[in-house]
Amino acid sequence: MNSPRVDECVEQLCLKGCKALWQEIEAMEQGDFPPELDHLDDREKAAVLAEVKSIMAVYRGSCSL
Repeated sequence: MNSPRVDECVEQLCLKGCKALWQEIEAMEQGDFPPELDHLDDREKAAVLAEVKSIMAVYRGSCSL
């Protein structure tokens, strides 16, 4: 999804740092989305989750919970 709203939320989440973002990903996978995503619809929230998971896949071995 190419959306400025999604991109902005991804950037906000990434600013939290590696370990915090892994925690956010785990929470989002359980349906608990952070307040930064309150203004997004379900499709956009899913896009944010997919994007941050894609970004963090690079760090799987070096920065995990």
